[in-house]
Amino acid sequence: MGSARLAQEAREREMDSVLGIGMLALLAAGLMASSASEEGTPASLGLPNAFFAMDTGTKDTAHQTAEAQAEMLAELGYDGIGYTGFANLPELLRQLDARDLRLFNIYTALRVNPDGSSYDEGLEPALPLFDGRDVVLWLTLTSDHWEPSDTAGDEQAVEVLRALAGKAASAGVRIALYPHVNSWLERVEDGVRVAEKVARENVGTSFNLYHWLRTDDPVNLRAVMTKAMPHLYFVTINGTNNEGSIETLDRCSFDMRGFLATLKDLGYDGPIGLQGYGIGGDVHANLARSMGAWRTLAGAPRRP
Repeated sequence: MGSARLAQEAREREMDSVLGIGMLALLAAGLMASSASEEGTPASLGLPNAFFAMDTGTKDTAHQTAEAQAEMLAELGYDGIGYTGFANLPELLRQLDARDLRLFNIYTALRVNPDGSSYDEGLEPALPLFDGRDVVLWLTLTSDHWEPSDTAGDEQAVEVLRALAGKAASAGVRIALYPHVNSWLERVEDGVRVAEKVARENVGTSFNLYHWLRTDDPVNLRAVMTKAMPHLYFVTINGTNNEGSIETLDRCSFDMRGFLATLKDLGYDGPIGLQGYGIGGDVHANLARSMGAWRTLAGAPRRP
């Protein structure tokens, strides 16, 4: 009887040992699977930046009005819009205010020529509308006379920008230069150079990923961004290849995570805009795809 009991206890101890080893194996397998999952899906960057949509990608047949666009942006979690021109601004602001959205900037052109410079006649009358709203005039500088990046146009550009900066400052408005491929102010370095010559507290520049890729090489990113940082008001992004294309943000062969990580590392915490020019199709679907990619890259959205 004693021998049988001892044998039974030995078998139970053996079974407990086997079960314990099995549980450890399962736990280890689970940890390995979890680790593999984390490696396959890198953690988000935890970016603090506001994320807005440029109106180059907010309009289609179903979204022509300010109300329709504002409702869509609020639904999808965008922080606001970048707008082109000065038409219908009171209605746009009303629709944005109703949804706690922000008008980040107004895109418009400044033409710079030896015989004088000019800009949209709606610009100056609109300035009082922006008082207290932190709206920025987003200026692309073009010329019928000077080629892209020709410093011979600097003196004329600086003169008109200083005058405009004074008028804008009275309404608490800043000016951000907008480097644009094939324009006189084409490169990020052009924006930095001109902003430094203007030397006004309310004048800075932008880094537009598409236009930069069309004029530079990705290997130069950190050096160019470092130079721009003291004057940088906006960054714009979109899905793209290394040569410069415009797609939804989820369709991107360019190293977008590395790009955004560089911004974070350099301390850029300003707004980031989504470029949508020429994508076409259903803007709601496009913006939803891009917001999904943004959340994966950046982390939880600023808006609920």
